[in-house]
Amino acid sequence: MTVTQSGDLPAAMGNEFSSLDPDDRSAGDDSHLDVRSGVVKWFDATRGFGFAVTEDGGGDILIHFSVLREHGRRMIPEGTTVTCQVALGQRGLQATKITSFDLSTATGVDFDVRHRPRADRVDPLSVADEAGPAEPVVVKWFNRLKGYGFLNRAADPSVDIFVHMETLRRAGIVDILPADPLLARIAKGNNGLLAVEVTLP
Repeated sequence: MTVTQSGDLPAAMGNEFSSLDPDDRSAGDDSHLDVRSGVVKWFDATRGFGFAVTEDGGGDILIHFSVLREHGRRMIPEGTTVTCQVALGQRGLQATKITSFDLSTATGVDFDVRHRPRADRVDPLSVADEAGPAEPVVVKWFNRLKGYGFLNRAADPSVDIFVHMETLRRAGIVDILPADPLLARIAKGNNGLLAVEVTLP
C-alpha cells in the first residue's frame, strides 16, 4: 500500500482542509446523511485530517480530527477500518461521526500514544534485578502498532508473559511473529509476569 506523506499534499489542499470542521458543511443539513465503511488511506496527524477509501467505491471520505475527539484520539493510522456517518458537501464526502473503527487492520504507525493500552505499567528495567536467568520462550502474539505482546514459556504455554516493544528494541529485535523462539528473563509485575530482557536463542 502506498503511503501518502504530508509533504506530498499540495499546499493549497493542506490549507483548505486543515481548518475544516465537520459542522462547517456546505450542505447545511443532514439531508444527505449516510453511513459508510472504508479503510483509512492516510491521515496527517500534524494537519489534523485524512481520507478513507469507501468499500463501495463511492469516493473518498474526509476525516477531520474533531470527529475522533469522542474516542479520545487525534489521529487514526493508515489501514484502519472505519464506519462513519457522512454528509455530502461541496468538497465531497465528509465524516460527521465515527461510529466504529478497527485498529487491528491498521498497517501504518499509530502515533496517538494516549490510545495504546498498557498491560503492565512497571518499567521492566526497574525489576531487572528480580528476574530469573534467561529461559526458552515462544511468541504468543505481538502487535507492533500497539507496542506490546505476550510470550509463553516453552515448558508451560499456559502462562502469559507481557513483553513491551522497548524491551525488544534494546535487544535489537525489530519484529517477532507467533511461535518465534526467544530467550527471556522474566520478573513479576503489577499485573502478572513480564519479560525484562529478551535475546535471540
